[in-house]
Amino acid sequence: MATEYGQGYGLGSGSGFPGHTGERHHRLPAGLRAPFEARSWREFGYVLVGLPVGILLFTYAVTMVSLGAGLLVTFLGVPVLAAALAGCRGFGAMERARARALLGLRVSEPEPLRLKKQGAMGWMGAVLKSGASWRSLLYAVLQFPWSVFSFVVAVNVWAFGWAMLTYPLWFWVFPMYAGQDGLQLYGDQTHRVYLDNPFEIAVTALVGLLFTLATPWLVRALTTVDRVMVHGLLGPSRLATRVVELESDRGVVVDTAAADLRRIERDLHDGAQARLVNLAMDLGLAKEKLKEDPRAAAVMVDEAHGEVKTALQELRDLARGIHPAVLTDRGLDAALSSVASRCTVPVRVEVDLAERPASAIEGIAYFTVSELLQNVSKH
Repeated sequence: MATEYGQGYGLGSGSGFPGHTGERHHRLPAGLRAPFEARSWREFGYVLVGLPVGILLFTYAVTMVSLGAGLLVTFLGVPVLAAALAGCRGFGAMERARARALLGLRVSEPEPLRLKKQGAMGWMGAVLKSGASWRSLLYAVLQFPWSVFSFVVAVNVWAFGWAMLTYPLWFWVFPMYAGQDGLQLYGDQTHRVYLDNPFEIAVTALVGLLFTLATPWLVRALTTVDRVMVHGLLGPSRLATRVVELESDRGVVVDTAAADLRRIERDLHDGAQARLVNLAMDLGLAKEKLKEDPRAAAVMVDEAHGEVKTALQELRDLARGIHPAVLTDRGLDAALSSVASRCTVPVRVEVDLAERPASAIEGIAYFTVSELLQNVSKH
């Protein structure tokens, strides 16, 4: 058996170790570099710390929830249960901090409590109705068995790998103190196999090296489950995240609408309104001179007629800025061509669309191009 193992791993050891010792650390492949990286040791530390933390969380959650459930027949049940859930939320914050420090996982805080009433009753009701509180309780229950499994697997694989890797350094303990030739690989009443000759010792060290190299990746796979649990149970829910996004989008829409209203008000005040005021004054003067100097009055009426045309054009431009009729009736190509025809610099319009987009998309494209062409004309 020892000979078969030696033939199987002898070629690998001959080609692997020179590369391992000859290259510098930063040039090593990720598989050889992983056991010495700080990230691997942080993840291993996360698994080690996870066991006592899991015991603490599970003990607290089961004890407090059981006590609160048992006291629900009295007035003390609800406060105890609310305190249990609040404590689980606090432990959830601690777990997010631990994941951030050791795993580099940044998870946002869950949605805050929504107090509908002030006082202790309002707080207890908010805690009991909060989905984040119950998710924190679920995390406390699930994290314990997973932390036990992760701890056992990670520690055993890590210890086995390093023990076998360093076997050439301590195999002498067996003949000196244990009364046997080496580490016993197999044994029954009639036959025993020991790892005692140099070839078998070298193969044992090579097997330990393989386990040592595989341990960081195994631990990383184990902590992936922890990442999923922390992110899914201790972070904000999808609904809460969506609500925050909608509130942000609503704020953007409100700000945009307010800016558009201010722009329309400014354009009316500076453009059409000013021209209409001048038009009223000109018509008043023309009315006064109509009997005294009909020729001068006719000239003033003619100028007022020109002002009316200009004011109408400005109102059309303003209405076009709100939503042009040509965009609704004829589409983006005709609307952009109309904008380009009024630009002071030569503009060529090319619109290549397989089908007409949604009206909102057309509006965004139209106003973007209009704003760009206006800036070109001004500057």
